[in-house]
Amino acid sequence: MLPDRPESNDAQSGQILQFSRRWRAGLRRRPAIMPDRAAEPADHLAEFEHADRNIDYGRRMLMNVIAVVIVVLLVSVGVWIADTITDMQKVQNCTLQGRQNCAPIAVPNNPGER
Repeated sequence: MLPDRPESNDAQSGQILQFSRRWRAGLRRRPAIMPDRAAEPADHLAEFEHADRNIDYGRRMLMNVIAVVIVVLLVSVGVWIADTITDMQKVQNCTLQGRQNCAPIAVPNNPGER
């Protein structure tokens, strides 16, 4: 059995397009040293250097501790909200199914106390 191929004179036959090859990333590279900057020293990095070497590490550590406390607080609040939403969803599902006594009942710790 022959595969279904359109004939060359068929109106739905496709056309093959020839694409030019692209250079691979590894073949076309810039030279390691630019010819116009070869004699120039690396002074263009001087603007990124700190002129003042007196960094207050105590303040920096305090800011890091404050950032960690804020992140821990945000994560714990997010977990608490997710837990609350889960509990509310369970009660809502119970109520929507037509069940009774869906609310949780608080039991005292000491059975002798009333």
